[in-house]
Amino acid sequence: MGQDQTKQQIEKGLQLYQSNQTEKALQLWMKVLEKSSDLVGRFRVLGCLVTAHSEMGRYKEMLKFAVVQIDTARELEDANFLLESYLNLARSNEKLCEFHKTISYCKTCLGLPGTRAAAQLGGQVSLSMGNAFLGLSLFQKALESFEKALRYAHNNDDAMLECRVCCSLGSFYAQVKDYEKALFFPCKAAELVNDYGKGWSLKYRAMSQYHMAVAYRLLGHLGSAMECCEESMKIALQHGDRPLQALCLLCFADIHRSRGDLQTAFPRYDSAMSIMTEIGNRLGQVQVLLGVAKCWVARKALDKALDAIERAQDLAEEVGNKVRPDSVCWVWSQEPKLGQLKLHCLSEGIYRSKGLQRELRAHVVRFHECVEEAELYCGLCGESIGEKNSRLQALPCSHIFHLRCLQNNGTRSCPNCRRSSMKPGFV
Repeated sequence: MGQDQTKQQIEKGLQLYQSNQTEKALQLWMKVLEKSSDLVGRFRVLGCLVTAHSEMGRYKEMLKFAVVQIDTARELEDANFLLESYLNLARSNEKLCEFHKTISYCKTCLGLPGTRAAAQLGGQVSLSMGNAFLGLSLFQKALESFEKALRYAHNNDDAMLECRVCCSLGSFYAQVKDYEKALFFPCKAAELVNDYGKGWSLKYRAMSQYHMAVAYRLLGHLGSAMECCEESMKIALQHGDRPLQALCLLCFADIHRSRGDLQTAFPRYDSAMSIMTEIGNRLGQVQVLLGVAKCWVARKALDKALDAIERAQDLAEEVGNKVRPDSVCWVWSQEPKLGQLKLHCLSEGIYRSKGLQRELRAHVVRFHECVEEAELYCGLCGESIGEKNSRLQALPCSHIFHLRCLQNNGTRSCPNCRRSSMKPGFV
């Protein structure tokens, strides 16, 4: 199969894919991959296969095609193709919650010599890196990456990228519990979809609606949360988007739990867990188990709650698994400290109810260690961030403080950065 025929078959596959004939599109692209002798065409069809498997939640298949695409890019000996393929490799690992690998591949992208693709893909690299840092609870680095991606979007008039960054910022502020900003950013994403998204995939609308649902639920606006989540789920079902279906099921379960309807919440948690286990979303599984544990606490079934917490703890530790950089020593990569923090906080309440002081003290200590390690505290008042809903403000260095503390102190420079600069150096 030559260059022209390869191009025609790729376009035919795209038309099938856009009309929701996904399996037919995949079969056609696989046939092209098998028969085409055109390296550029093979590279492009591998990109289509990576994207399709990502949207279906087949992340291991996505990774497999990303690896083949890297080999094809090396054969082409073109830095533009190499950058695109490394970005796909980073995204594949991000979806599989292999965040340390994601960051490594993103740094490889940023270290490649200047290319035409850098201007187009630099923002997407920063976004993927930000999502990985957020998965590891490295909040300052996550915010720096998101703000860099946002600058790329503005400088290149890329409304589609801006929409995706706004959704990630919504997730960021939901995690650190500034619920006003957690709603503001996905609302901004929804505005971008309405203003510019006539020719976009419906997944952008579904994505913004999901993040709005999460924020509305956290703010206690459960009717609005349910409405947004239903719209997102409808689109996810139409397009066979399994990852988004799982997130919506988790959100539905959380909404029902917030309403006190535990009988309805449990089966939705089960369905979310089934899909997230299937696709390999381990952080999503931690969130499901956290919700399940809260349901058991509400039912006074404390031993069942502790069992769910223990399973969640094991999964959270898997995300921060140990790596061996050389033959001398083992080191631990950063764990998702926010997930650990929530689990310790919930365990603390359970052991207090059971009157088990030794276990209670152990979880109190680990809770404060997680706050310190994730720098989840205000450098002005010393109180932890992410424990309750509060308005936050990030300084240009991306350190986060309570807005009220910055207003009361009128600081012009970052207290955290000042303290860091005063620490003695070690040889």
